[in-house]
Amino acid sequence: MNDEANDLTINSKPEYISRNEALQHAMAGDITHLRGLGSHLTARYTAAARAARIHGTDLAYLRRLLTTTPGRDSVELLLQLLGEQEAATGSVGLELPLMATMLAQHQSAAVLARTVFADIPEGDRLRELRTCLFHELLLRGVDPDEFPALRPGWLPPLDWLPDRRRALETEPDFTRHSVNGSARGVKSGLPGHDRLDPPTPRPSGTSPLRNSVTVDEHDLIVTAVEDNWGYAEAWVFRPDQPITPAQVPALLPTLPMECVTGLGPAGRYEIAARPVGDIWSLLFATASMGGFYSSGRYGAWGRLRAWRSLAGLCGLPFQASAEEVERLAEQYTWFHFQTDSEFFHNDGDDYGIAALSPDGLRLAVLAATDTD
Repeated sequence: MNDEANDLTINSKPEYISRNEALQHAMAGDITHLRGLGSHLTARYTAAARAARIHGTDLAYLRRLLTTTPGRDSVELLLQLLGEQEAATGSVGLELPLMATMLAQHQSAAVLARTVFADIPEGDRLRELRTCLFHELLLRGVDPDEFPALRPGWLPPLDWLPDRRRALETEPDFTRHSVNGSARGVKSGLPGHDRLDPPTPRPSGTSPLRNSVTVDEHDLIVTAVEDNWGYAEAWVFRPDQPITPAQVPALLPTLPMECVTGLGPAGRYEIAARPVGDIWSLLFATASMGGFYSSGRYGAWGRLRAWRSLAGLCGLPFQASAEEVERLAEQYTWFHFQTDSEFFHNDGDDYGIAALSPDGLRLAVLAATDTD
């Protein structure tokens, strides 16, 4: 804990000014008195704000310490502490999604079932914590049927998500947390198998296809990247004649997209066919872990954002159900690509995703870079 707080006069009785007295001094033109009063109040406000920051940091450390100390007693104390802080100041600053992912990493499901999900009070102040933890545990392979108490009240919009881990949610990567910090890293590299790199030099012509992405489509496609990475763009092409999966690798570099601008016929362009589960995992890692610019959204909110981006890439509207997204996503053909174009700075975790519809009449592309 921070001993610096001991030097702050935070335990003294709050001091309030007499507004009537201040008004009288102002009406008498006594600016000198008001100047002194302002300086005094500013000093006390600065000290209080400094104390609040220090104690906020110490409380955050204590919360992390409790989440990483295995056992029922530490979890129960954490819940008590969170409840007291929420009642006093609200949920802002409590980092409930982070607490959920740390609990899922460091505590057993059995302990969590007997603590976090047991005896949930009316007007639950920690509903977000319980809902996020439910999804964190699902993604880690916990069977909710073995722990009936793991079913909390749903929290919109997380209630949109499936209450079972779906087949396409394969091998999710999570940040690793300790009491002192965290480690993360999105695995955005292409696999060595199923590579479809076209030979160089590639044709240098420009495709006649034009981007027809709508605002709604664009915003939904980039959901996993938005506010988590440096920059992302999305494009949608609707040809008159069906595109075959075999045509996609050579077609992508010719499309009017910022992510391939200036690539040239011999620039590095690598592409691989990927199952939809690999695409979901990449989107989930982007949303949950974040990048250089953010710490991400963690498991539950990252899961939601990954599904939303998947829906956008499949051309489904925002209100589509998870079942609809899963059913159509499994019919799409998926590609993962990287290039040396200026869009991809290749300083961080950059990638492109292309999704071809079953009928070949819609090709959606998401390009993301961790450098703005």
